[in-house]
Amino acid sequence: TVSRNLNRFSTFVKSGGEAFVLGEASGFVKDGDKLCVVLGPRGPEWQENPYPFQCSIEDPTKQTKFKGMKSYIAYKLVPSHTGQQVHRRYKHFDWLYGRLAEKFPVISVPHLPEKQATGRFEEDFISKRRKGLAWWMDHMCSHPVLAQCDAFQHFLTCPSTDEKAWKQGKRKAEKDEMVGANFFLTISVPTGPGANLDLQEVESQVDGFKAFTKKMDESALQLNHTANEFARKQVTGFKKEYQKVGHSFKCLSQAFELDQQAFSAGLNQAIAFTAEAYDTIGDLFADQPRQDLDPVMDLLALYQGHLANFPDIIHVQKGK
Repeated sequence: TVSRNLNRFSTFVKSGGEAFVLGEASGFVKDGDKLCVVLGPRGPEWQENPYPFQCSIEDPTKQTKFKGMKSYIAYKLVPSHTGQQVHRRYKHFDWLYGRLAEKFPVISVPHLPEKQATGRFEEDFISKRRKGLAWWMDHMCSHPVLAQCDAFQHFLTCPSTDEKAWKQGKRKAEKDEMVGANFFLTISVPTGPGANLDLQEVESQVDGFKAFTKKMDESALQLNHTANEFARKQVTGFKKEYQKVGHSFKCLSQAFELDQQAFSAGLNQAIAFTAEAYDTIGDLFADQPRQDLDPVMDLLALYQGHLANFPDIIHVQKGK
């Protein structure tokens, strides 16, 4: 007899794992809902998407509705498997994330770039958010399960101008019955020689992965903090200090200009050139994070979104 878990806030309970183990899951699994696990060179893995694709995110533009009373940013998405562009707002991405996170309790759906209430129309913020969404989209398209999900395909292919079709697909995704305990019914596991896993080995690998993700989470957080601080110093402190030196040379050059001797002209020009060089070095320092640290921090944000998911996923795994 298997008793119910008294902790109603347990991830294992919320994901439907407990109900599935107790045999309370029921539903007809259509072929299109089946998720196949196969034996790969490193053990069990999701079956690859037979029709891989990519999707670009470009041209964020400010648009309005309600006769200009409400403004928002729309992003142009172009999936390679359709070639048809669609436009999506951040709220559409947020809806999709919520649906996928609810449907797939044992798959890490990376977090979206953070919301921002003020300054969301500023150029730097829009550019940074677009890059973050592009990283997110690259991962989603490359995932063998998430990329084939009906909700994700609806998000990528429904015409932006067809509001009726969008709402129909949205309602269909929100009424998906293959969630919670029923989700586990959709998973098809391999059979035959080599398909039976050793429980102790599985437990050992899960514990090792748990220790790895915990340490990586701490390290990624530390690196992100250090890189942010260093980038801030380059953009503000370093630039300002070099400009101070440049300003001092410029003042010296202006002083020498008071000397009207013919032989002083070359020296005056050299000092003025030195002042400009220091100003340029300051600008280079300020621009450098955009070339190296910013892309690293964008990627770290995606990894941190994954790492935050793994404790709950491991909890579900151990519960089963």
